[in-house]
Formats: sequence, C-alpha cells, structure tokens
Amino acid sequence: MSEFDLIRSYFANLGPCRLDVGLGVGDDCALLDVPEGRSLAVSMDTLVAGTHFFSDCDPAAIGYKSLAVGLSDLAAMGAEPAWSTLALTLPSPDPVWIREFSAGYARLSNAYGIRLVGGDTTRGPLSVTVQVHGFVPSGSAVRRCGARSGDLVFVSGTLGDAGLALRHLLAGEAVEPDLRRRLEYPTPRVELGRHLLGLATAMIDISDGLAADLSHILAASRVGAELDLARLPLSPQVAEAVAASDDWALPLASGDDYELCFCLPPERAIQARELARELGCPVCQIGVIRPGSGLECRLADGSPLMLDRLGYDHFR
Repeated sequence: MSEFDLIRSYFANLGPCRLDVGLGVGDDCALLDVPEGRSLAVSMDTLVAGTHFFSDCDPAAIGYKSLAVGLSDLAAMGAEPAWSTLALTLPSPDPVWIREFSAGYARLSNAYGIRLVGGDTTRGPLSVTVQVHGFVPSGSAVRRCGARSGDLVFVSGTLGDAGLALRHLLAGEAVEPDLRRRLEYPTPRVELGRHLLGLATAMIDISDGLAADLSHILAASRVGAELDLARLPLSPQVAEAVAASDDWALPLASGDDYELCFCLPPERAIQARELARELGCPVCQIGVIRPGSGLECRLADGSPLMLDRLGYDHFR
C-alpha cells in the first residue's frame, strides 16, 4: 500500500462535513474559515509507543486516545472542537492496523463533530501526533491565570483510575475492564468545559496528575491552594488501593485522568453543580484557593501530606 493509497482509503473523509472547511485532506494545505467573533484555540500532542501506550495496544484505542487528549485540552479552554490534523509514523503500512486505528479516531471525531483536515504519514517507529483546533468566543477562553483567593477548587469525574490500570499492566496483573477503559478510552469533558465559560475563573485538564496540573494554575495565577484529600473523588478500586498502601500519589500524581480541574467563586458553586448534573458529569469540590503560593494537601485528620513528586514529567 502506498502512502497516498493509505490516506485516500482511511483518512480522506474522516469526521463529519463542516461548512467552515473549504478544503480538507488531499492538497498542499487545508483551507479553513474561522467564524467571526471567535478565537481559534489550537493544541498539539504526540503519543509514542512504549511511552504513552504499549506497542501491542489495540490500534482502535490508540486512534481514539490520540484525539481524546487534544479534545481534553480544548475542553480546558471552554472551546468547541472543529478540526484536527494527524501525523502518523508507522513501522509498516499494515492495512488491518490502520483500519482499526482510523475507526477509533473516527469514533471520537464523529462524536464531537471534528473534521480531519490534513496531516502527514511516514515510515519509522510508531508515533502519533495530533493537532486540534476549536472555537471560543473572542476574549472568553478560560485560562490558567484567573484563580483568586477564596475561589473553590473542583474536579470532574474520578481520579487515579488510569494510573491504577497502568500499575497493574506494568506488573503483569489482570486489569478490571472499567479501569482499562479509563486508561485507553478517556472521556474528554468538552461539554462541561464549554458550559463553564463565564463561571470558571481558571481551568486545566488533568493529564500529568492533579497535583502537577493544579500547580500550573497556582503558578499562573500567583496564588496558593489547600486540598482536602478526604474530598477527592475516587472509584472503589482506587479508594481500596489508597487505603491499603496509604499511597496518595495514585490519585494525585499518576496522570492520564483527562478530567477537568477548575476554580470558581463560592457564589457560582451551586450553578456549576447543577449544570454538571444536567450534563451527567459529576463534579466535586476538593479545596480552596489561598493567598501565597504552592499546594498544601491535608489528610482527613488535618495533618499535611508531603508528596515526593507532583506528577509525570517526560524529562525527569
């Protein structure tokens, strides 16, 4: 199979048609129209075999997750997904692998109305780079730098499930299907992010671990925060693992959750909980923004917890 056969067969018409795509896959450039009054939000992520996924991972899961991580970034800005580009590096053009990969990618593209408009294919060690583009009303994007003292800290979903699944896989142990889905098929909180426009003062998606990613908000906003660990939303499996080992690094620093962490004033908390309930996406208040700097984590008895690491870092 040639490079151009591969593109034509599996990627030329991936995702729903959009009126803002004048020209998509198949030429030297895509031609795209940004609606008036909107800013273009852009994010890019690379997933590498052996680092972000196992080499024998289901290709449909790789396709799905490679787009999900970018959609999670758009969610953190409150952006509406629009377009994606894909750079796919393959050891060989295996039609079965490519078909399943594109099916996983298309599953999420169709769910969120995002059109593949270009990219590149090449031979080499397996890696996937996806760039996502979305729209947000000009001047309205939720950034990391808006948290203020007194704001409440919230997270969506549950924390540590993907980290626990990875821990079992690395140990060669059986993994419960629900946990494995959380690792390989994360749910980008796009609708929640969009509905938090005008409510949240700061927001970030949790990719490297809650402690690390919340610390980015604190640094950008020049504030500190105190977390109540007893409030962290944990699945029964993660709660059991934490209780057995007293290892809070699992929900705080293991990463790959792709939930949203956001801050908002106390008077907006009821509204945020109501909209989350309407969307079917649970949210939980876990802490408060304080003056100063840094992140303090407190156990149920009020004693502080010292973390050895905040989260995942490629070069540490």
